Order: sequence, then structure tokens, then C-alpha cells
Amino acid sequence: MRTIAGEFNWVGSRENFVDCPNVLALEHVVVGRFGGNSSAGQVKNEDGCLVWINEQEDWEFVVMLDAHNTAESAEKVLEQVEANKGSIENLLNRQLTAEFFKSLEKTILALFQNEEFRSVCRTTQGETACLIAARKGKYIWWFSVGDCLLYLFHPELVEFGQYQLNQRQFYEWIGQVNTFEGPVPCYSSGTKELRQGDNHLFITTDGLVECPNEPFAQPEAILEQFAGNSNEQGVKHLLKTIQENGVRDSTTIVSWKVWIAEKAAIASNQT
Repeated sequence: MRTIAGEFNWVGSRENFVDCPNVLALEHVVVGRFGGNSSAGQVKNEDGCLVWINEQEDWEFVVMLDAHNTAESAEKVLEQVEANKGSIENLLNRQLTAEFFKSLEKTILALFQNEEFRSVCRTTQGETACLIAARKGKYIWWFSVGDCLLYLFHPELVEFGQYQLNQRQFYEWIGQVNTFEGPVPCYSSGTKELRQGDNHLFITTDGLVECPNEPFAQPEAILEQFAGNSNEQGVKHLLKTIQENGVRDSTTIVSWKVWIAEKAAIASNQT
């Protein structure tokens, strides 16, 4: 496994990882990529992802993309995010307030509703699901178009059967077919307080959960791969299992853990 610096940008058209699972560490964040099995008919990878980390300012910013038809739409989204990196980082470096994530959402909306970007999308072949997640302090925020998945694993939430933060939405994309071309853009967003202790954040494209034999259709099965294993080992086990089950679709994973010292909200009658 390679360890690289705190910025990462990749799309499957550059390197497809077909038949070749790959795991790398980006500081405390682990990125896993598998393009699928050629024996199942796979010849390309249309996923993409971006990771920015600033440990000093206590945040991570992740973009996960799952395109189809071609990877061109994923490439265009990454280019648009990178072109606005300065303004996004400036927001993430600010002190947490009630307006913090509202300002971030407004910025993300503006870059996708930008007329020049929408014009680029009209000439793009294919479209992509897009999940953006930002963790600052003890909060995780997400902006979701389409069907990528975001999980938060923590014992207090597992006790109640809560694993997944966003809901997968079908028939939403950015690209040739573009939710931001409509009179009302369709997307979902949310904010969650992390719990005291070890919080495991996990983002994936749907190749993981739609693998033949459905080894990871349930989030509990994903979490089990990390029991007694490091973050890197857990991601390796996930990719190895879907490879052995003959998955055709590509899978991209971003997995990281955050320790939160502060107490989280509890009911008034709890001790």
C-alpha cells in the first residue's frame, strides 16, 4: 500500500484497476479502487473521487463519483471542483458556526448551477452520480446527487441499527442528463453530529453493495470486515471479497476514522 500526501484526485479513465484491487493511504484516509473483473465482461472504470485533508484545521472533504456511458462526466465534475478549490478551502478553514455548512452548500450549488459548467455538461457523453462529504470538528455534512452511499459506524448508532446517513436516489445525475438543468435541482443534503469516541466514516459507489451474491448488501457485513483489522486491512478485505464473487461493476471506497473527545447529545433522561 502506498502512502501519499493530503490531496488526491483520480478518475477511472486514467487508470482503471480492472482485475487489480488497489488500496492507498492518504494520511489517515484510505482509498480503495477496483475496476471489476474482466472475466465478468468489464473493460473500463467510470468511477472517480477526490480527497482533500487539512489536519491542522480539522477537516476532510471527499467527492465520490459513479458515472456511466463514459467517465467524461466524472472528469468534468472533478475539474469544476478543483477550479473552485480556493473558495471551498476558505470556507472549510472558517470557525464552525450555525451558518458553516449552509455556506458550503450554497457554494456547491453555485458551482453546479454555473452556466458555463452546465454548458460543458450539455456536450458531455454520459452522466454521473455525485456524493460530496465534508467533516469539520464533530460534524459530518453531505450533498448527494444519485446513488452513492455514506455510512457512519459508531457503537451507539449500531445499537439502534443506524448505519447509513444518506438515502440512495435513482434517476439523479450530473452531466448529459443534469439535475441542475431543471427549474428545481434535485439533490439531498444533511448534517450529523458525530458521537464521542471513534467514528468510522465510509463512502462507496454501488458496486460494493450490488456485487453478485450480495456479500455487502447489508451495512453490518461491511462493518464486520473492520473488526480486529486496521482501516487498510478492512478495505482490502472488501475489495478481495467482491473480486472473488465475480463483480463486474467498479467499486471505489473512501474510509476514515475520527476520534471525537466531546460528548454528543443524549436524551435528557439518560445518564
